[in-house]
Amino acid sequence: MSKASMTPAEALPATQSPKSRRWIEFKKNKYLFFLTIPTILCLALFYYLPMYGLVISFQEYKPFLGITGSEWVGFAQFERFFNYAFFWRILKNTILLSIYSLIWGFPAPIILALLLNEVRNQKFKKLVQTVSYMPHFYSTVVVCGMVTMFLAPTGGLLTRGLAVLGINHNFLADARWFRTLYIGSSIWQSCGWGTIIYLAALTNVDPQLYEAAYVDGATRWNCLWHITLPSIAPTIITMLILNIGSMINIGFERAFLLQTPATYETSEIISTYVYKAGIQNNSFSYGSAVGMFNSVVSLILVVSANKISAKVSETSLW
Repeated sequence: MSKASMTPAEALPATQSPKSRRWIEFKKNKYLFFLTIPTILCLALFYYLPMYGLVISFQEYKPFLGITGSEWVGFAQFERFFNYAFFWRILKNTILLSIYSLIWGFPAPIILALLLNEVRNQKFKKLVQTVSYMPHFYSTVVVCGMVTMFLAPTGGLLTRGLAVLGINHNFLADARWFRTLYIGSSIWQSCGWGTIIYLAALTNVDPQLYEAAYVDGATRWNCLWHITLPSIAPTIITMLILNIGSMINIGFERAFLLQTPATYETSEIISTYVYKAGIQNNSFSYGSAVGMFNSVVSLILVVSANKISAKVSETSLW
């Protein structure tokens, strides 16, 4: 092997200790290491350091006493949540909304990316991409405001259109329609932006595979099923694991903005309950305990999904 083809680690003398090798590697790539310092500081300050505050989940926290002076109560806050009269309803709503969002929301950008990949008219393709990306730049408050305005019982654009067809219904006050509105508005807002990752993965598919398949008499459907999907399968699996990890951590904003007292039966989820119990009622320890329970379940889901994926498809995050 020539010196030019050797990696920096292989080029180092074999007699040097691992510690010396690491130091030489650091000196050679010190500027790259320095570039990671802002990211490490950001993670430490805004992600890991605040985790110390989770200790209040096991206390009866009093702001004027602080964390060190508040009474330690162990798992009392968790027991309070588990014994709450509507615990199972909140957990059921959270899980169902998470599963439905995954079933309908996860495939949407994949399907759109596959459809765009088949478009040969570049101008039309760029137009569709631009139009589908735009909702991503709207805030959740704006999107929920649009849904509320369009479906307002009096004067709503969609409400008036449906009234012409003989359909008179207040969708915003119907608990049965909350999940549909939540998932539909989420897909509309994020679907176009989510296609970016899959379109990037599709550009790495070797065109010669399609040419060989067409020579053998394959149709577009055959190419899609046997070439395109297997080629982007690692990307799909990685995104699926990440989505499963955040599955139960449903966004607070959309649920809180779309819910009404009439829809609490299906709209009250863990994140909205944490806000009401912890912030509005000034029960910080209780709210922290409920949020911690939510995070632990999410951690279990992502670890389980990663292990299953590693065994089934040999693709995993770690």
